Amino acid sequence: IGKKKKVSSFFCNAGLLELSLGKFRNVLLNQTNPEEAVIRNIASNVTVVIFQVHAQQSDVCFLTNPSVNSSGTGVDKGLVSILRPQQSVCTWYLRSLVASQVLSTAISIPYMEKDPIPGGCNLEFDLEVDPNIYLDYTLVDIHIKFAPANLGYTRGANPPSCDSGTGQNSRWRLRYDVYRYFLPENDLSEMVLMSHIQKMSEVQSIKANGIKMLTLTTDDKTNVYFSSLPGQGVIYNIIVWDPLWNTSAAYIPVHTYACSFADLVDNCSSLSKLSTKVFFTALAVLGLFTCFFGHRFWKTDLVFMGFIFTAFFFFVFITRVTGLGYDLRLTLTAVAGIIGGLFLVASWWRSGSVLLCMFVIGLVLGFLFSSTVFFTPLGDYRVFRDDVVFWVTFSSVALMIPVLFVGCPRILNILASGIVGSYAVILAIACYVYTSLAYITLDLLRRVLNDYFSRAYTNVPFQTNDFIILSVWTMLALSGVTVQLRRERSEVPFPPHPYLTWKRERERRSTNVLDPSHHIPPLRERIHNKLLHIKECFQKEQPAGERTPLLL
Repeated sequence: IGKKKKVSSFFCNAGLLELSLGKFRNVLLNQTNPEEAVIRNIASNVTVVIFQVHAQQSDVCFLTNPSVNSSGTGVDKGLVSILRPQQSVCTWYLRSLVASQVLSTAISIPYMEKDPIPGGCNLEFDLEVDPNIYLDYTLVDIHIKFAPANLGYTRGANPPSCDSGTGQNSRWRLRYDVYRYFLPENDLSEMVLMSHIQKMSEVQSIKANGIKMLTLTTDDKTNVYFSSLPGQGVIYNIIVWDPLWNTSAAYIPVHTYACSFADLVDNCSSLSKLSTKVFFTALAVLGLFTCFFGHRFWKTDLVFMGFIFTAFFFFVFITRVTGLGYDLRLTLTAVAGIIGGLFLVASWWRSGSVLLCMFVIGLVLGFLFSSTVFFTPLGDYRVFRDDVVFWVTFSSVALMIPVLFVGCPRILNILASGIVGSYAVILAIACYVYTSLAYITLDLLRRVLNDYFSRAYTNVPFQTNDFIILSVWTMLALSGVTVQLRRERSEVPFPPHPYLTWKRERERRSTNVLDPSHHIPPLRERIHNKLLHIKECFQKEQPAGERTPLLL
């Protein structure tokens, strides 16, 4: 009783906020001066009103009644008000949990007796009827969960039983459509969130603006996983549909940026670490050179491709088996990549065969091509959630590239250097400006490193910024491939092997006595003669004796 009196006394000086059903209202909240939100003249055919309030990063607390323990706290929260007979007024009390002012937006949405009630069969969360969506995120995935809905009913009646049966007259006939909506890229402002979350609050606007991801039945678990997109704003919501009455209701939309605004380092405004920027910037410089000159500078091309191939597998290995920090792992990966690139050059130097080199280059291009295929909506097909099916398909597509170009290795090398080299530039751009194109390879790395990433839906936004960067990638790749094809069309397919060339030259000089080079002194003698010649340049000229003419 004392606790209820304390809450009531806190809200007794609340300011008045008049609301209208179905209309948003922006309001500035603070900790000391709460707001009393009131809706009047509610129609008699309305049986349920869902009130919701949204803020960007600061929690908001609100109650349906100060004397009743029915409250919500969070950045995206809502409460269900079950209306009594003859009731025409609803009241809620709002305040923020921080001292500074918090920009928030509030709306109340009415539903009729045949509309399903979101969260009406809640058995997991605190509220008796909980229309909220609960969201957790990591750097890898986002997890949303919600309480099952119940059938609608008239004012004053008892709610339908949640466990009375599984037939068509029970809640088991309900269906749940999960929607996702992407906020504009590289925009973290509060006003943008407030304006766009309005598009994901009511049933019709959700269908018009959101992307339908999947449909759940009552037999399915009420939780879904998505790939995490740090720095990119995303809004999720769920529409529960009653197929018998063809009526629908929406849960409370929830948003996330998959990052923290409060952290001093690696917050939403500066996600990329310094080590990541240095690593990919250096890789982009080498990739840009390889894009236009990779085939001409064959050994540099081998170092670049060997670096990528070795670095990828080494990073996966060291992450799986050790608990080292990210910066140290990235440094060791760079060292291992350099060693791998030099090893590929050394293997070509000793053997003289381009078969191994072209197989590695083909695999690098094949992996990028296969990752691009699964980056499309094809990657979200349910069949590819099975790891065996996914990896068999992925490997088959990747191996298809070196097999198709086995008869024309020069074309394969030029295509690989142009496409892979230009994509390295895109990865460097992603360290400074958000672009979804980085997730072509990042999602592959996530699936390798995380056993449960296969359950996450991986589609990403493709907005104006991505179209611009895609155009840059296409332009670089086409330019690099065209320049190399025109330059190399009259040249030999691959440069002569230096070790074999030196070996043949040495044998020729040792057997052909007519060759002037056969009489060239050994290297040691030539160096000695050169040093004597340099020494003579610093010696003083000696006197030559009598300088007067001799008399006959």
